[in-house]
Amino acid sequence: MPISENFPEGLKPIGKIIHADGEHFHWIWGPGKSEGDASKNEDVTKAYDMRKEEQVPLGVSGTMVAVDWDSCVADGACIEACPVQVFQWYRTEKDIPAKDVIGQTFEGTGSRVKDERKDYTDKADPILEHDCIWCMACVSVCPPQAIKVDQGNIEAHENASLT
Repeated sequence: MPISENFPEGLKPIGKIIHADGEHFHWIWGPGKSEGDASKNEDVTKAYDMRKEEQVPLGVSGTMVAVDWDSCVADGACIEACPVQVFQWYRTEKDIPAKDVIGQTFEGTGSRVKDERKDYTDKADPILEHDCIWCMACVSVCPPQAIKVDQGNIEAHENASLT
């Protein structure tokens, strides 16, 4: 299921992922959806079972570069396509359940190599969304269309900071 064209309308910031530089962060928008592509993907569901983790609705990570984690099937196409390495596999830096990333600080030292994800529970996180050059390469290669890149969402990012 593709990410909504009018993202982030209808969603609210439920927390943030903080970059260790002390200047940058990105929002996690929710609520998540229980019927995203990830919940129907056999590789993803098996990986959650192997970890003995419950697969719960997660929401969307990022605002100007937004990844619907409920649709992301961890194939890594976006990571491979991005010329400025906006994305990282979040579990390769902190191997914690995705539901626990809210409020966490990341250095941005996770893997940016397609085949280096921990498993299919890992998610491509736009930890360096502030470095995006708006080329849309990630959008064009994402099989479940889980990514939305929109420079115009800076206003939503800033407005969320005021609430």
